[in-house]
Amino acid sequence: MNKAITDGLVFMPQAFSGTNLGQWSRGDGVPGSDTYASLATAAFVPADADFGGCLEIQKTVSTQKLRFMGQTPLPTGCYLRVTARVKAVAGALPSVRIAGYAAQANGTAVSGVDTTGDAVALTTYGEVVEVSAIIGAGNREGVDLIWGTEAAYGHFGIDLTGANGGVVRIDDIVIEDATGAFLRTMMNWVDVRDYGAVGDGTTDDSAAFEAADADANGRRILVSAGTYRLNGTVSIYNPITFEGTVTMPVGAVLNLTKNFDIATYIEAFGGDEELAFKKAVQSLMNGADAESLDLGGRRISVTEPIDLAACVPNRESYAQRRVIRNGQLRAEDTGNWDPVTVTSTATYSASNEWRLTNVTNAANVPVGALITGAGVGREVYVRSVNVAAQEITLSQPLSDAVGTQSYTFTRFQYLLDFSGFERINVFELEGLEFQCQGLASGLMLAPLGAVNVIRNCYFNRPAQRGITSIGDACQGLLVDLCQFISTEGGAEVQDRTTVAMNVNANDVKIRSCRASQFRHFVVMSGAHNTIMGNHFFQGGASNNGGRTAGIVLTLRACNTQITGNYVDNCSIEWTNEREPEPDFSGGFGFAGLSITNNVMLSSDCAPWFSHIVVKPYGTGHYVNGLNVSGNTFRCVGTYINRVERVDTSYAPLDLGKMRSVSFAGNTYHNIEYGAKNPLRVDHDQNTHANVWEVDTDNRLPFNGHAMGVEGLVTTTRPRDAGNITRSHMPYTQPEQGAGKDKVNVVWPEPMLGDVTLSIRMDR
Repeated sequence: MNKAITDGLVFMPQAFSGTNLGQWSRGDGVPGSDTYASLATAAFVPADADFGGCLEIQKTVSTQKLRFMGQTPLPTGCYLRVTARVKAVAGALPSVRIAGYAAQANGTAVSGVDTTGDAVALTTYGEVVEVSAIIGAGNREGVDLIWGTEAAYGHFGIDLTGANGGVVRIDDIVIEDATGAFLRTMMNWVDVRDYGAVGDGTTDDSAAFEAADADANGRRILVSAGTYRLNGTVSIYNPITFEGTVTMPVGAVLNLTKNFDIATYIEAFGGDEELAFKKAVQSLMNGADAESLDLGGRRISVTEPIDLAACVPNRESYAQRRVIRNGQLRAEDTGNWDPVTVTSTATYSASNEWRLTNVTNAANVPVGALITGAGVGREVYVRSVNVAAQEITLSQPLSDAVGTQSYTFTRFQYLLDFSGFERINVFELEGLEFQCQGLASGLMLAPLGAVNVIRNCYFNRPAQRGITSIGDACQGLLVDLCQFISTEGGAEVQDRTTVAMNVNANDVKIRSCRASQFRHFVVMSGAHNTIMGNHFFQGGASNNGGRTAGIVLTLRACNTQITGNYVDNCSIEWTNEREPEPDFSGGFGFAGLSITNNVMLSSDCAPWFSHIVVKPYGTGHYVNGLNVSGNTFRCVGTYINRVERVDTSYAPLDLGKMRSVSFAGNTYHNIEYGAKNPLRVDHDQNTHANVWEVDTDNRLPFNGHAMGVEGLVTTTRPRDAGNITRSHMPYTQPEQGAGKDKVNVVWPEPMLGDVTLSIRMDR
């Protein structure tokens, strides 16, 4: 840096001459001070052997001052070197030093600063002695006179000190910009090229980058223009700026610990957002200096599925908390998103329920493929493939698929795909929008993992799936505050194929999400789950149209809480479609489901639609623990028959074994038969009879049997044929009638009157 060049500033004082000695002061150089013009003890010497033209002075005072009266500017950040060459020619030998007057912009002196440099003694006549000093604002090594930021200019020259009477000659005083001497310490950057980087795209510049980082000491590293090849992992521990770009092998990691943000990685990799994202994720999962990758609200254009295991090839598993947040991933229409479909024959055995064996064409079956075929339940995926053994490990068992048959394996393409890892724990995605564009699916989890988090994310128009679990990485999964927007909004309900998410493992929490017009909101195969505060709606345009399940529970003993949701034009379907031999052979039955305090709305749907559907895939099943309470059921535009039913496509429930079923405190609007259990029935007997037949009027849940009476109260006086009040105690006979949904109240003689019964359809 040279201010004389860049800003046109003039630092050099006038050369000595016989006519300008009035510009040289005997004082501080301020206006009005005495000068050397016409002074008897000073003269201009035009032809000195060493100096050419020079000023000769006889020292007559204890401190003989020489100052240029011109104002030499001192910009902030600029450093000036003042140099004088002096020789003694006669008399006493004095000492010489650089000196100056520090002036504020208004001309007053800056107080409290040094104005004189170190003195140098003249010891020999005729010997040229050079003295110099550097003046500037900053307290830097090598600065002699530190004047701070108040000094706007100075009057510079020399002092002669020591004995009087001596005569000296002084060459023209030189003032020059010395700022360049301090660039390495005053500038906040170092350039990798100064440490040997070539930047030709071929030479390995890794060592130069590391050397620049070692020397930066908190300053910024500048990667100046060029293409720098880094063949190995490089970690930078100081701030860095990229004018040039870098290239690296897939397995080499670029750790930018002080600039761990997507914008810097995009600059580093020449504007390639997709590559920059991959390398940033690679660093996130290899470095220890950052817990999150912040996309800074940027949209990353994605041209093909991002295989995260391929991005981080040195790791098969990861179990430290890491977060990717705050940005968008957008699928671009490049032709790289088409599903891959493979058809193979395979054998399934109930004794080996997690595997397909004797798989033909096993090498071509991709991990993560959706499996379809006879007896295959919803959302069953390929968890792993053993080509040598011709075996496929399943994400879930099949149902009633024993034997050999043809299966179809369809591999969807995901914006983010973790399936290549063995295990991923405590990984978080926060504030991301998956802009699937109807081209790609959203997110595929790893085969194994625990307590992963998906929070405040948008899955916008996934082509097939929003979130897919192909194994147990959904153990303890938290899905909070997410939105799922279908690409099938205009399709009829029965024609939709997309699924917002599926899970296989236990302890999943799905909370405060919103999903619109998928075939299913969630297919759940694990237990001990919580679904709370969500709004999912799946209606269509057709009047009297069909509806699909919003929540599919595929485990009988699901132990699941469904609470405080807005369930709109879809059902909660409870099945056992994960059982290889689906007929009941033991266990708890359909157990442990609690559906409480939800708003359940239907509109313009078929009258047979129900919000709660139990679908046994085999015979002999029953409900053993179901709590439906505090819900509001409402149908708009039409009526539906009931809110709960049994889908008997494969088999009915054994209504004679029902246990611990509670339907209480629900509100029914435009529901023909509002179910309750226990059911209160008011019976009015207008004719004398020994046996009063009490009808439950189809209001027992699932059209169940009237299995018992837990209470009976006479509400008017019981009267015999003579109209005399009798205090008989009747008894009851449950499970009467063809549908076993009636109760007989039996008296010892013909009676009439009114009773209220509390009837249960369970034991």
